[in-house]
Amino acid sequence: MDYRDRHVVVTGGTGALGTAVVRTLVEAGAVCHVPFVHDGEAQRFPLRQHEKVTLLAVSDLSDEAAVAKVYDAIPKLWASIHLAGGFAMSPVAQTGKAELMQQLDMNFLTCFLCCRAAVNAFARSGDGGRIVNVAARPALEWRSGAGMAAYTASKAAVAALTAALAEEVAKNGILVNAVAPSIMDTATNRAAMPKANYDAWPKVEEVAATIAFLASPDNKVTRGGIVPVYGRA
Repeated sequence: MDYRDRHVVVTGGTGALGTAVVRTLVEAGAVCHVPFVHDGEAQRFPLRQHEKVTLLAVSDLSDEAAVAKVYDAIPKLWASIHLAGGFAMSPVAQTGKAELMQQLDMNFLTCFLCCRAAVNAFARSGDGGRIVNVAARPALEWRSGAGMAAYTASKAAVAALTAALAEEVAKNGILVNAVAPSIMDTATNRAAMPKANYDAWPKVEEVAATIAFLASPDNKVTRGGIVPVYGRA
């Protein structure tokens, strides 16, 4: 994949999956713009001093003006990849409005606003572009979301947005897709599930490879896909 001189936004780029995605992209020649909210994220990010990586401080990705400011600063956007989000496990009976809205804000609203800003940025260049969102396995397999219904609903909304937006903007040369990971092999997930079979979990580098293809110029026809990236899980 040839990303030479192509500008890509990666929200959530300082996380485990985000680091793998950014590394894959810069190795292919991309210029990556990585928003971050907390200073600690930037300090821990292993690619923070890479010549093709720009870290962008942002107050809140669920704030419309803050998101617009990030995208307005990019000279010519090629792709926007939305990994930012959060997870909460709680039965419905113990999930109040505040917890529900937090999941919707973190997972769906941030994605929607970044999609909106990306579409407007692509319109300014007139050359089309690529959007890749991140749903989750429960977004496709609703029954597996028992015990985490708020999270499941927020990620199902991301999947629905992806399919609808893909149809809306295809005529403009913008291809929109999403990946739906199962539990990924990260240090955090291993610590939370010490007895799990880690070998079955997809590796972040493997998921990153799928994302990088969907966002690349090599992807000329795939749109509206919610691609399962489950590994053997």
